[in-house]
Amino acid sequence: MIARILTKTNRFSCSFLTDFKYKGAKTMYKPIDKLQHSFLDFNQPMGLHMNPDNRWVRLADRIPWDEFEVKYAKLFPSDTGNVAKPLRMALGALIIQTKFQFSDRELVEQIAENPYLQYFIGLPGFREEAPFDASTLVLFRKRISADMLMEVNEYLLAHKEDDKDDHTPPSVGKSGDDGTAKEDTNKGTLTLDATCAPANIRYPQDISLLNEAREKLENMIYCFCKCYGLKLPRRYRKRARKEYLAFAKSRKHTAKKIRSALRRQLGYVKRDLGYLEQFMSDGYAMTGKDIGLYLTIIRLYEQQQYMYDNRIHSVEHRIVSISQPWLRPIVRGKVKAPVEFGAKFDLSLDSEGYGRLEKISFEAYNESTCLIEAIERFKERTGY
Repeated sequence: MIARILTKTNRFSCSFLTDFKYKGAKTMYKPIDKLQHSFLDFNQPMGLHMNPDNRWVRLADRIPWDEFEVKYAKLFPSDTGNVAKPLRMALGALIIQTKFQFSDRELVEQIAENPYLQYFIGLPGFREEAPFDASTLVLFRKRISADMLMEVNEYLLAHKEDDKDDHTPPSVGKSGDDGTAKEDTNKGTLTLDATCAPANIRYPQDISLLNEAREKLENMIYCFCKCYGLKLPRRYRKRARKEYLAFAKSRKHTAKKIRSALRRQLGYVKRDLGYLEQFMSDGYAMTGKDIGLYLTIIRLYEQQQYMYDNRIHSVEHRIVSISQPWLRPIVRGKVKAPVEFGAKFDLSLDSEGYGRLEKISFEAYNESTCLIEAIERFKERTGY
């Protein structure tokens, strides 16, 4: 569950019930008041009885919301802007979404209809309207860090082990030759495996990436000229689109056709980049959103031009998605999917069946280094 929340991978509004001050200054975060005295009086519809053994009620009582809320509040030192949503609402919503694989809109509707889910995210009582809209979930994913999710996971696993120790009778060690108890120094099992969480992107092809980059550059040029009243330069939009469709619809893609199509698309992208560079050199500014896209397309063009000139098909830190430039190709070696695109992570499973995310990265890495670190952490937790 934690791994899925992390591969997603992604300023809130609303006022809260208590005043909160961090380091003596006003902040735009206020923790939720402890108004959930009893779920039996949760303002539920008439005739609906709340079950105290419901899985969401039990899970809500196990998570230390207050401890993590203190760390979460430090992300909001500013004294201006709207007050943020509480940690319990943000983290609880992401846990529910990961559990059922809901979309953002479906998750909002499910929370509005289910009193148990509303109790889990910390609402003081049941209400028919949704506590937030679907766009807020994007901000939740940006605010909840990987370290915070790992701390929540470790806390839950540690308390499960404590509960088991309270109900387990003390074990009797084996007697040695001198009559003293002999303690086992090697026991337990740790299973570690590396895999990839594939992202939901189109399979990357060099020509399709360059065509997408060209279309985005053309829109940026149009916005530039419209905003500043400039004359639109010649961009060859129809010709470039026609050449791309002719290649995409052809059944046989020979090496000669591929190189010819790449050369043409590289030329169109280079021309459009030159127009934007000329606009900025003349003193015209680009919007903040377009700056990141512009830099990504420059890197993509440099990589594709390098591979074209050297007749190779791989390059370091290769961009496979313009909208998600942090994704990298991960070699799996499987027959069905030899290469996947997404986050690579190591997942460990101990003898009790508890899973932990040992490492996660969008860059490919050697699993041997993570193996030693995972074993050392296992020894710190268990003592053997």
